Amino acid sequence: MSSWAPTKYKTRNWPSYNTALKQRGSLSIWFDPEVIWVPPPSGKRGRQQQFCDAAIQTCLTTKVLFGMPLRQTIGFVESLLRLAGLDWAAPDYSTLCHRQKTLNVSLPYRGGTGPLNLLIDSTGIKAEGEGEWNARKHGGPKRRFWRKLHIGINEETLEIRAVEVTTSNVGDAPMLPELLDQIPPDRVIGSVTADGAYDTRKCHDAIAARGAHAVIPPRKNAKPWKPTSPGAIARNEAVNASRYLGLATWRRWCGYHRQSRVETKMNCIKLLGQSLMARDIDRQVAEIQARVAVLNSYTALGIPVTEPVG
Repeated sequence: MSSWAPTKYKTRNWPSYNTALKQRGSLSIWFDPEVIWVPPPSGKRGRQQQFCDAAIQTCLTTKVLFGMPLRQTIGFVESLLRLAGLDWAAPDYSTLCHRQKTLNVSLPYRGGTGPLNLLIDSTGIKAEGEGEWNARKHGGPKRRFWRKLHIGINEETLEIRAVEVTTSNVGDAPMLPELLDQIPPDRVIGSVTADGAYDTRKCHDAIAARGAHAVIPPRKNAKPWKPTSPGAIARNEAVNASRYLGLATWRRWCGYHRQSRVETKMNCIKLLGQSLMARDIDRQVAEIQARVAVLNSYTALGIPVTEPVG
């Protein structure tokens, strides 16, 4: 009996993908001369803001991209503005720190050609405490906690379309409706793929309310629900199909293997830093959203198109 061997893939668009990888290292992609850096007068009483949200997001992007403290970030942005020949002023570190708490980060995305096939998963990212080696070697301090990151990505473009940040005691399933609410109502959702932790009535009902097909493996020893809602009926069909075909065959038949793409995207987020630099939840949310904006910008430059070989 021959042993199992992993499938090998070949990149069909290597020249364009290679160019996209080189463009990811260009600093010019983060500075658009057409962006509104200084906001127009609001006409309201009180002191006017000196910088638009786009300016604060640009500074925060460079901060999370290179892992720099606030003061180094400001110096880095000032030097880039001079090199780009722009006479813009950079915000000071106090302004950047205060604005980060209330910043509404804009997530760029291109969209797809057809219905949106959403892949959903969650992971933890360290917010405070020693690293894993120190904790294993010396026990580590008791004050170690994480934030939980919930994301939904577009299967076609691999762009992150929805993101939520919670404390570590929040479960996966309660956040799926929140992620779906971030998708515009006029955007057609074809399918929602998630793991067995999302096999709940609330999740299936939320997916059915958007007219989407749920690709969620039933839990072990799952029993059919009372068919009182479209979500329950669709879930019962999945339970019956997995019993008839077997869970492994059902996963191949419905394309559950696509779930691995969102797990890969989780690893990409952590490549920008295994822990968060901010210390309060509001600034941590902005920091994670800035990471998502960076990854979406990278993805927009180009992604590999692969095919199995052999």
